Amino acid sequence: MKNIKTEITKIHYDKNAKGFLFRLLEFCSIFYGLGSGLKNKLYDTGTLKPEKVDAFVISVGNVTTGGVGKTPVVSEIAKYLISKGEKVAIISRGYGGALSNKQINVISDGKNIFYNARLAGDEPYWLAKNTNDVIVITSKNRVKAAKFAIEKYNVSKIILDDGFQHRKLNRDIDIILTDSEKMYGNERLLPAGPLREGKEAFNRVNKMIIVSKNTDHTRAEKLAKITAKKMNIPTFVCYTEPDYVYNIKTGEILQDNTEITAVCAIGQPEQFYKFLTNYKIKEKKSFDDHHRYTEEELPNGSIVTTEKDAVKMKDFSREDIYALKLRTRIDVENLLT
Repeated sequence: MKNIKTEITKIHYDKNAKGFLFRLLEFCSIFYGLGSGLKNKLYDTGTLKPEKVDAFVISVGNVTTGGVGKTPVVSEIAKYLISKGEKVAIISRGYGGALSNKQINVISDGKNIFYNARLAGDEPYWLAKNTNDVIVITSKNRVKAAKFAIEKYNVSKIILDDGFQHRKLNRDIDIILTDSEKMYGNERLLPAGPLREGKEAFNRVNKMIIVSKNTDHTRAEKLAKITAKKMNIPTFVCYTEPDYVYNIKTGEILQDNTEITAVCAIGQPEQFYKFLTNYKIKEKKSFDDHHRYTEEELPNGSIVTTEKDAVKMKDFSREDIYALKLRTRIDVENLLT
């Protein structure tokens, strides 16, 4: 299964992809496009109407699959709103978590975190852990979850995590993120490409963010200017940079030039590895996105992973696991105005 997923990911970002698997995926994309297009047409024409709730709703999502860097941006938006005195809830589907998303799960009430990463899902747990005073809820039914957050916690602002394709809940701002390196891959619809929707999706975008996961942000800044002019969408740059590497149990900072094994289970592992150039990487070990680790499968020696992965390793007995802390910079005030 892993080999198939790896091959499909390669196809998604290869504009010259060929072969039987690509042709099969391309055929399947016809039906995916028909289904996606029909749903959007029903909403665009008013046949289906999104439901409004008594709070200001901000959707943060993307038009492609896999690791764009959305979760830290959601956290930064929540922190900004909270600093302005707003009561904020983040609503996520809870993908990858063991809790049933057919019900409403309160991961955090802003003060207490009630579930671990295995139960809550990687992103909801990370958001609860790294965003003070935010309410985090997971549910497949975002409308019901939003109403619950308003009634139970009196929230004034709701952030839909990965909400762009979820059109049942009305939103006041639709924000999408694009990776500055990967962009839209081969520009084909799923499953032949990484696109969740066709180009018509950009018609309902209010703001766009180009995420720069690099130490040189020139490319991202140029893409932001081109996108803003060509698509007539206000476009911002999110600067994501490596900060430091720390031990997940002791907090000790890992010194440069230390020999490490880099381990991750994210959508775009190569960008994580590029952030570790200050260390001697003896091995890179990539797992499928949202992989559930066992202690036995981790190699010997110092392990460096992402913070998203680290939350799934914090209960392991070994004490040589480190996480990369990233710095995220974005002008949230202008983004939301």
